[in-house]
Formats: sequence, C-alpha cells, structure tokens
Amino acid sequence: MLKKITLLMTLLALSTSVTAMQQEWRFRVFLDDKEIGYHDFVLQEQDEHRNLKSEANFEYRMLFVKLCGYEHQNVETWSGNCLTGIESSTDANGKPYQVSGSLQGDRFVLSGTAGEAELPSCSMSFAYWNPEFLKQKRLINVQNGEVLDVEVSEPELTQLEVRGEMQPAWRYLLGAGEMKIELWYSENHEWLALETEARGGRRLIYKLL
Repeated sequence: MLKKITLLMTLLALSTSVTAMQQEWRFRVFLDDKEIGYHDFVLQEQDEHRNLKSEANFEYRMLFVKLCGYEHQNVETWSGNCLTGIESSTDANGKPYQVSGSLQGDRFVLSGTAGEAELPSCSMSFAYWNPEFLKQKRLINVQNGEVLDVEVSEPELTQLEVRGEMQPAWRYLLGAGEMKIELWYSENHEWLALETEARGGRRLIYKLL
C-alpha cells in the first residue's frame, strides 16, 4: 500500500513539473482617446521553453471612411530569454510584411521585408512582456525584421491607472530609430501599458483589459 502511495505521489509530481503555465496580456488600443482595436499576447511556458502568440487588429475610421488599418500575427519560440524562432505576417494599410527567423547553430538567422541578417545565438525581439528585453542594446522588429539599436532610460516610479484603479508603476522610455516608446511595469515587473507616437503627432495607447 505504501509503495502504491509513493508511486502515485511521484507521478503527480512529474505531472506538475511538465504542466505548461500560461499568461495573457490583452490590450484595448486607442488612437488618442478613440478606441481602434486590440492587441493580444498569449505566452505558454514549460520549463525553459516559451511559446508566444500575438495578434493585433486596428482600424481607424472617420465619417465611415477607413483612414488606416493594421493586422498583425506573430508566433515566437524562446529558450529562456533567447529567441529560437519567429514567424510573423502584417498588413499595414494594405502593405504586406513578412518575417521569418530561426536558431541555426550558433547564429540566429533572420529574413524579413527589411532584408536578411545573422545575429548572435541569444537575441531578443521587442518582447514587452519580458522586462529582460530592456537590458538589450539591439532588438528585432517583428513587423519587418529590421534590427534596431535601442536606448532605455533608467526607470521612474510613477502612478498609473490600470483597470480603473491607480497603482505604483515603473516607467521606462525606449528609443529605437524614429520610435519613442513609453512602457510601464508593476512593482512585480508585470507589463501594464504602452504608449508611442503615431503619425500626425497622435498617441497610440495600450490599456490592459
């Protein structure tokens, strides 16, 4: 009887160790104060293996006329904090973009609308969900495959409204080429919000559902 109980406990422990954990970040997207769509991120983790799926759909209309549209799908695989694969497709106002990349030996081989590149084996995309990406000097743009030099400010402790309630949040400023991005994280390093400049001086804003 004791052997059976021990065996059952062992099997339960093994089952727990291989169970994948899942996290989700689902954002309402605004252009200034007008809601225009969504951007969802779903992360599955099992030990050091991570699989991220993201999907975005924005549409801005004025007087029933569609002024801009954006559709994006992306799948990334990771080993710890190192990107091992990426496949993305984007339609930005009717212009298509494709990105494909994979770890090949000691290099990450990338091909996209912006061209081809070979990167170090442990490279990262703009993985907003993983604050470790803020330590990087170069990041992959998953829309077109461009590799950008980045600069990140020191964090500033602020207050942020999340789901209708104010809470402490760490604010970072990220610069990459022409992109200037503001990011907020909780005191436990959970991604809370994003804001960046859009065309015409407008602001593109992500708010957690």
